[in-house]
Amino acid sequence: MRKFYKWLPFVLTLVLVFTSTGVNLKAQESGGVIIEGNFGGDPKNLNPIIGNDTASARIFNLLFPGLVGIDPKTGNFAPGAAGGVAESWDISKDGKTYTFHLKKNYKWSDGQPLTAKDFQYSYDAVISGKVDSPYTGDAKDRFVSFKALDDYTLEIVFKEQSCTSLSDASIPPIPAHLFKADFSDINDSPFNTNPNVSAGVFKFKELRPAEQVTLVANPEYPEAINGKVVPEGFIYKDVPDQTVLTEQFLAGETNVIDGPPVSRRADLRNAEKEGKVKIFSFPGNAWDYVGWNLGDPGNPQNGLDANGKPIDQGHHPLFGDVRVRRAMALGVNVDQIIKTGLFGEGERLATGTLPASWAFDPSIKPLPFDQAQAAKLLDEAGFPMGPDGFRVAKGAKYAPDGTPFRFTVYTNEGNSRRKAIGTIMQDNLKQIGVQVDFQTIDFNTLLDKQNSQQYDAIILGWRNAYPDDPDITAKLFIPENDIVGSGNNTTSYFNPELNRLQKQAVTLQGCDPKQRAALYHQIDKILQQDQPYLFLDVQNGMYAASSTVQGFDPLPSQLYWNVETWNVAAAK
Repeated sequence: MRKFYKWLPFVLTLVLVFTSTGVNLKAQESGGVIIEGNFGGDPKNLNPIIGNDTASARIFNLLFPGLVGIDPKTGNFAPGAAGGVAESWDISKDGKTYTFHLKKNYKWSDGQPLTAKDFQYSYDAVISGKVDSPYTGDAKDRFVSFKALDDYTLEIVFKEQSCTSLSDASIPPIPAHLFKADFSDINDSPFNTNPNVSAGVFKFKELRPAEQVTLVANPEYPEAINGKVVPEGFIYKDVPDQTVLTEQFLAGETNVIDGPPVSRRADLRNAEKEGKVKIFSFPGNAWDYVGWNLGDPGNPQNGLDANGKPIDQGHHPLFGDVRVRRAMALGVNVDQIIKTGLFGEGERLATGTLPASWAFDPSIKPLPFDQAQAAKLLDEAGFPMGPDGFRVAKGAKYAPDGTPFRFTVYTNEGNSRRKAIGTIMQDNLKQIGVQVDFQTIDFNTLLDKQNSQQYDAIILGWRNAYPDDPDITAKLFIPENDIVGSGNNTTSYFNPELNRLQKQAVTLQGCDPKQRAALYHQIDKILQQDQPYLFLDVQNGMYAASSTVQGFDPLPSQLYWNVETWNVAAAK
């Protein structure tokens, strides 16, 4: 299984009791129901070419296949791997043209065949300008053409030979026969919250806002081990916060946790000793950051114009100055955040390249906690201390004289770790005369605010891509992905040298990992110097499942790779 219903009468044989306190399993006739808690709020958009939040990705990764599957044992793309529609592919001598030969056994859940034309439709949609898609920037930047030669042959021509071609080709298919040829109905389609046609391990049943998303087994999934999807269904159950998430898991109201809160991991380990749960720990790939808005928040602009030329982003009155951003990094005690917010379950970051990555450079050290140096930088940047003990602009680069050094930082409510980050950050910066208004808000509201680029600072996190490739982090900081409303470069950061190195790293002839790593080391040095993010920490990875879940056998960054084999025994 990788990422990605024909709603049949057998679904109604699921015997569930829905109560005010959760979902409890009664006796199942077959594979039971997987129930995972979700404290991130309702999925924002279940259309895989639009959705870009964690909750949405959890669901559409179970509903829709990708183009290229991944061998779970090696963690690399592989021809014919399950969860990918590509059986094999050919590469031209110049490395720019990939011809994919698709499996013929994938069907949409309404009986229509899944073909190369569905992949082409997705590509055409994301570059049309009519769809708010996170794929748009990369698609326009990387591809010359994306074309179905026939129903089961897809030809992708890249602008340049690229070491990340297989990742770049990962635009998921949507059922083209459900949408208009001109893509005009996609953004506002009911499909986005009711994807009633899919092709993955599960099929969609319903989304009940503020309660849960319910999926049911897809009996036609062509790559199920032993020919059958064993679990009868999957429930993604809303919980208010991480504390409740753990309590419901330990009480048996849910049976799977992805990344349990660090404050409760000791409780889970004790439950494992008692034989009540099973735990899998691994080097983490989820990391936290503070994103600074470098552009003018009153006039957000895309990074590039229609001709690919950079657009002037203006300047945030505070964070447009790199000295201020470095002062913020020096002024926040990240070790305290790890001790208090992560209960020691993580390690510091210097950049977004994680210690487990093949491109990690151990010589790049995180900036130290040095409030004296932070204060000195703020003085130099034109923000001296005022008589009331707070800083105010006097000769600052972008802020008019008299402007208080005051900003708002947002994060999502219900996340105890990020609440700790914001609280510590607020306290630390107050000590050097900086006023921080820290607010926790609804997750989807937070994403809207971030995507609008009308904010000062955001505390959020990323989960690095799988398979691991440091180019994913580099893409967060290139102007092609600075797209108001949908792009991932929401800080409006632009450094021409970083752009040059990123392009060189992905187009390197032969794609030698050591040579590529050396280029990413240079990128990481630039990012640490420029501080578009305050890189905080990477959290240790952990999955947990109830002892009633048979078949739970995760791999690093692959909780559900074999989910079609899981069997949830009835609780006793």
